[in-house]
Amino acid sequence: MTDASPEGAVSDGTARWERAAALFADWRAGDARAMDELVRLMTPVLWHVVRSYGLERTLAEDVVQTTWLALVRSHDSIADPKAISGWLTVTARREAWRVAKQHRAAAATSDEVLEPLLPHEQSTEEHVADADEATRLWAALETLTDRCQRLLRVVAFDDRPDYARIAADLDMPIGSIGPTRQRCLAKLRTALADAGGAR
Repeated sequence: MTDASPEGAVSDGTARWERAAALFADWRAGDARAMDELVRLMTPVLWHVVRSYGLERTLAEDVVQTTWLALVRSHDSIADPKAISGWLTVTARREAWRVAKQHRAAAATSDEVLEPLLPHEQSTEEHVADADEATRLWAALETLTDRCQRLLRVVAFDDRPDYARIAADLDMPIGSIGPTRQRCLAKLRTALADAGGAR
């Protein structure tokens, strides 16, 4: 669909997201040329997003291409044209993360790489120690505020937490999630130390 390279952006003083929204709306209204313009406008942004995941050029090009194909397939799911820039960048990030993870797994095939990944059989003592640590951890977590508990549970069990959803669920600005998480972790460490520490 396009050469995923950082060139091609046009600047006329209009905010990129506003132009992207207008082009997307025009395309859905039947203007096929608007999609070409949208691709030229947003591909440099997607390119930089994807390359930030450390993908080599060919993989990055594939991810950008996949992002545009996903838009063509799923454009009906985007209710507000103003959301198109965010939709494209989030889709590119998710695909880049998936490809990067898959690529790393495929590269780790030699014996010296696989050996450390083989399952480790825990001893009875290790099982007991892990269970004890888990009990102390959950007990310490329950001493925190409800907001801290909810935030840490989401961050702990989700490899790629959705900050927008977390912000909505906890009624807090997206920008405060990171600092709040740090404060909650500090409180958790203090609670664990007071309870006798953890490994």
